[in-house]
Amino acid sequence: MDKFTTLQGIAAPLPIVNIDTDMIIPKQFLKTIKRTGLGVSLFYEMRYDTEGKLIEDFILNTKPYDNSKILVAGDNFGCGSSREHAPWSLKDFGIRCVISTSFADIFYNNCFQNGILPIVVNAEELDRLMSAAGSQLEFNIDLPNQSIQVGNHSINFDIEDHRKERLLQGLDDIGITLGYKEDISSYESNKKTQKPWLFGDL
Repeated sequence: MDKFTTLQGIAAPLPIVNIDTDMIIPKQFLKTIKRTGLGVSLFYEMRYDTEGKLIEDFILNTKPYDNSKILVAGDNFGCGSSREHAPWSLKDFGIRCVISTSFADIFYNNCFQNGILPIVVNAEELDRLMSAAGSQLEFNIDLPNQSIQVGNHSINFDIEDHRKERLLQGLDDIGITLGYKEDISSYESNKKTQKPWLFGDL
């Protein structure tokens, strides 16, 4: 998983509440288990018309927002089903940070498994950041210092230590488990000596 330390660039404003995972990536694109190739289908029903042509005035179809790495969205982002394809599609499009007033729990957890930083701010801060995004001001996301800098304005955000460390080190659950590889091998070796029948060594 890619490490996350700092991130700079303009943010795409998406002032819609209750964006669910089916809006993020519709069910017809869930046939793959690959984490790549889903970015083109991100927000499919908002980005494309019924003939599959780009809707020119949708924010992520307009320059320079089509290259945004940061998304500022309305309340309760990522609600709905638990599909991990939602963060996969965001990451594949290039989004590394989503800012909202709240996230659905499962989506929030899935973000950390995929190198995406979800930031929770209050309603007043979200309004300020949404306006800044619409004005194409540059955002500076600093995870080590837990801050968002836009122009002369700075906002601090909270994040649990273990989640922060996961992103800084670029570790998903598998990566964290592999960090205990020597301990696991030692435990298995001891168990094999103490209880060989568990391993078929009678």
